[in-house]
Amino acid sequence: MKGQPRFHELRDHWSWRPGWRPGRIFYTWHVTFEDHPEIAGLRAAYAGLLDELPGFTPVPAQWLHLAVQGVGFADRVPKADLLDIVDATRLRVSDFGAVPVTAGPAVLDPESIRLPVDAIEPLRHLRDLTRAAMVDIWGDDAVPELPELDPHITLAYSNSQSAAAPIATRLAAHPAHSAKVSITALRLLALTRSDQLYSWTTSRTLPLDG
Repeated sequence: MKGQPRFHELRDHWSWRPGWRPGRIFYTWHVTFEDHPEIAGLRAAYAGLLDELPGFTPVPAQWLHLAVQGVGFADRVPKADLLDIVDATRLRVSDFGAVPVTAGPAVLDPESIRLPVDAIEPLRHLRDLTRAAMVDIWGDDAVPELPELDPHITLAYSNSQSAAAPIATRLAAHPAHSAKVSITALRLLALTRSDQLYSWTTSRTLPLDG
């Protein structure tokens, strides 16, 4: 049936992953969208649906993000190392160039409703550069291999275990929306999670277009 996912069950995204606990800060490279009203407008186009869906926690517009590469928990990353990683990353991405992308339409994932971002290869290359900068400081054996980057912006996180089919059906019936934006900066965030919400303060902003 059209719109039905390849999986049957939704997972609770908010179960605690190893290392996470309330109030603990995690340094991570993200793209954020406070300077992109197109993304806020895209979220607004799905807001009515997100507010009505059972078992999902919508992401407020100011906390929309595209994850690129984690660095480490703040209590495990010496401040001097973090500054060196920022400098190494700045050298590697300063001439990367803006990345035009299309975000959306929304799709269902086992833990979220997300907007796929179509510039997969440029963003994977950007992630490779951030990882290379960490290797510059910490060496190969200190930066674990991770799955390939799957660029997306999460609109809502699943907060329970439930059947996927009813949510997929409602999402498929909703008008599809997308937006075009240009990614021009990479931000180092001091990220926390609490009350089914990721929030952050921005530690550094690195322009990608010189």
